[in-house]
Amino acid sequence: MAGGKGAEVRLINAGVSGDTTAGGAARIDWTLADGPDALIVALGGNDLLRGLAPSESRANLTRILEVAEANAVPVLLVGIQAPGNYGADFKAEFDAIFPDLARDYDTLLHADSLAGIRAATGDDIQAAAQYLQEDGIHPNAEGVALNVAAIGPKVLELIELAKQ
Repeated sequence: MAGGKGAEVRLINAGVSGDTTAGGAARIDWTLADGPDALIVALGGNDLLRGLAPSESRANLTRILEVAEANAVPVLLVGIQAPGNYGADFKAEFDAIFPDLARDYDTLLHADSLAGIRAATGDDIQAAAQYLQEDGIHPNAEGVALNVAAIGPKVLELIELAKQ
């Protein structure tokens, strides 16, 4: 696929709709079996929806990053911010997972998978609704476009790392 920034890449989506970090950890060996040049890890949203303990999410993401590191595959870790409805302690523990792991495993980090929508709307929940599907959780096509534009520079960095 030719990217808008001149990057010529082939992207294979190994994601599974509704998946949690546990599913990603269970599939990581299979995901890396064909020797991809790089890996984008964008998991955790469904962990949040299910109220899974942040320690479980951290352990699963750690497994994924350990396997990627053992296979010398550069990683872009895409974070997600916990909502406040689970309490301040849960939010603080969950929100720390992504920057901590990116630092510990020397991966690239895009801190917020919804950064494009947040940039367009701030914390205005009503304004954000125009970029979400009817479930009020998942981005619609316009929201996806905003989020893709926001993550684009980090993806280009990942492509450069993969060339080395």
